[in-house]
Amino acid sequence: MTVGDNATEAPREAPRPTGVLRRTAEGHDLVLSRTFRAPAADVWSWLTEPERTVRWFGQWEGDAAPGRTVRVRMAYEDGAPWSDLRIDACEAPHRLAVSMVDEAGDWRMEALLAEAGGGTRLELIHHLASVEGVGEVGPGWEYYLDLLVAARDGAADTAAPSFDDYYPAQRDYFTSLT
Repeated sequence: MTVGDNATEAPREAPRPTGVLRRTAEGHDLVLSRTFRAPAADVWSWLTEPERTVRWFGQWEGDAAPGRTVRVRMAYEDGAPWSDLRIDACEAPHRLAVSMVDEAGDWRMEALLAEAGGGTRLELIHHLASVEGVGEVGPGWEYYLDLLVAARDGAADTAAPSFDDYYPAQRDYFTSLT
């Protein structure tokens, strides 16, 4: 049978949320993770090199260094807006901390990479002053991390996740964490 002759695709399995919420002295940390069969330096390049970040998050421009601000285009958000992103810490290839303020709020995030067992674990930590809106934020980060996985695997064009599979489907899960 050729494609288009009543061929059907197997239904795609719904993505499962990985996020956990941890209480901190300043509020809460929303922590999401992915594991890659790659060294930390390879995963790091997908977080910091503009020709790679454009494939799963958005393009950025500017002189990237701790204490400096770059402009980031949120390619997968409505209207693909540009935002200023401050680099708070950059400790290659293990820790990247950034912050941003936009109409949606104050965003303080960290990406932590740790090698173990021949692979690298990425933890994305969104530092939250309040858990309000976590039902919307959590599915968004799950989506972006799965976009990263697809882009890194070379499948972003053919097997990219759809945001509709994450939201509102995962909203109740993340809201229940509070």
